[in-house]
Amino acid sequence: MGFADILDSLGGMGRFQRMSVAFLAIPLMMLAGHNLLQNFTAGIPGHHCQIRITANHTRHAGNITAPLGAEHLLRISIPMEGDRRAERCRRFTATQWRLLDPNVTLGNDTTAETEPCVDGWTYDRSVFANTIVSEWDLVCDSRTMRQMAQSIYMAGVLIGSIILGGLADRFGRKAILVWSYLQMGAAGACTAFVPNFTAYCVLRFLCGMAMSGISLNSVSLCMEWIPTKYRAIVGTINGYCYTTGQFILAGVAYAIPDWRWLQLTVSLPFFVFFLYSWLFVESARWLTISGKQEQALKCLKRAAWINGRKKEGDKLSMEVLKSSMQKELPSTKSSHTVADLVQTPAIRKISCGVSFIWFATSFAYYGLAMDLQNFGFNLYLTQLVFGAVDFPAKFISVMTITFVGRRFSQALSLILAGLCILANIFVPQDLNNLRMTFAVIGKGSLAASFNCAYIFSGELFPTVIRQSGMGLGGTMARVGSMIAPLVKMSGDFFPPLPLIIYGAAPIISGVVTCFLPETLNVPLPETIEQVERQSRPSQEDEQQMKVLISPTKPDPNKEGS
Repeated sequence: MGFADILDSLGGMGRFQRMSVAFLAIPLMMLAGHNLLQNFTAGIPGHHCQIRITANHTRHAGNITAPLGAEHLLRISIPMEGDRRAERCRRFTATQWRLLDPNVTLGNDTTAETEPCVDGWTYDRSVFANTIVSEWDLVCDSRTMRQMAQSIYMAGVLIGSIILGGLADRFGRKAILVWSYLQMGAAGACTAFVPNFTAYCVLRFLCGMAMSGISLNSVSLCMEWIPTKYRAIVGTINGYCYTTGQFILAGVAYAIPDWRWLQLTVSLPFFVFFLYSWLFVESARWLTISGKQEQALKCLKRAAWINGRKKEGDKLSMEVLKSSMQKELPSTKSSHTVADLVQTPAIRKISCGVSFIWFATSFAYYGLAMDLQNFGFNLYLTQLVFGAVDFPAKFISVMTITFVGRRFSQALSLILAGLCILANIFVPQDLNNLRMTFAVIGKGSLAASFNCAYIFSGELFPTVIRQSGMGLGGTMARVGSMIAPLVKMSGDFFPPLPLIIYGAAPIISGVVTCFLPETLNVPLPETIEQVERQSRPSQEDEQQMKVLISPTKPDPNKEGS
């Protein structure tokens, strides 16, 4: 009788489990509001240099003098690009009155001298009332600062995965989760009142750390309280909550075009989550493995009482708990570190495979999801479409996860995403609809990959290092998300190169996934030793198979008889 049997005897997927899943899932819905927030708070409005007229602002036609219109002022002050749009980063040093002549062809005037926008910029506020780009002039020579802000946020997510993942294995899931809610609410709300870009980046870094703490510990609390057969369903529910959050973000961003008010709106709910998170019950599985059997027993009895199984809970004793896990407890170390992820062969293989999965998924995902303006469609509509594709993608993934297997689902979603990204290399730039279609399918496949990765990774690692293992996956995911913007710069040398890299990474990772063990209907492993034992029978079977298929040598005595 293992820990999973104890959960089944105390109600299985009872009222306690359903309430826990619900209250843990609601905050996940709001994580998209921070993760994809810079698509809107750092949106790039149309802009050009402020107009400076060096002579009378009038147009003379005979004896008639008329004020110049905005179109004419723009024409004589700002050079035009090839697509007849005003140059964004330069203006004429002297007003080009001759361009008022209707016979003069529009386009870049190579004969007139130009200068940078020394007096600032004029922004089109029809789409974005105010963003960090327009407020702090993060355009032209400072345009890389926008990407830097997102990279700093992802660096926070990376550091959070490393630090908070390890702390949760040491101090428990609940404590780190409660702190992460508070940190997200406080840092996010303060970001709305920052006076400069530096303070903005510091607070966004703290939001990124909190994001890791929330996502990792929410998944672990769910997984460690849920019976084996319901884990895929609960994991998918969590994934759908994040998808729903993308819809919420698009609607809220459309209703609140000012970045400061938008930042505040998506941050305040985390104070509510902080208040009710004190009611969460710590993972009894983690408590038991950590040597805190008395606390684990209290948590199990509380879950039994909420599930209406008080009698079964009363029957549960310390002796029953210890005997049910007697195989795991003697071999459990008093403490575990990140080094345990690479010390033994089976765990090392799992750690390598999980690293490939998370890196490639996040690398390609953020290469698509954080650059919505470049698709040439309405930004809010694009966000809705990119969110909507997650519903069918994750539904299909949960079907394959549940009935076919985790390994197959993970590999298929990664390879399909890579092929869709590579397909866009051969689509002409003017076929925006077809390019968008491939991008949406690719993004949906990556969303399905994320959905499977949370379940598959958590099931591969044993309880004693599960948080560290998930932290490793989160770490590699953030490394991928930080590298993705740098890859875009390679397009200056060879335009198809970014798509080649974005597409090749998930395909390679999909192949690597095929070498990981299947976890469908397999109980959660508790210790490293258990994972190593489970890996040995397959090796022994291979050796036996080699013996069976090897040609047998004839017996000379029999031949001579």
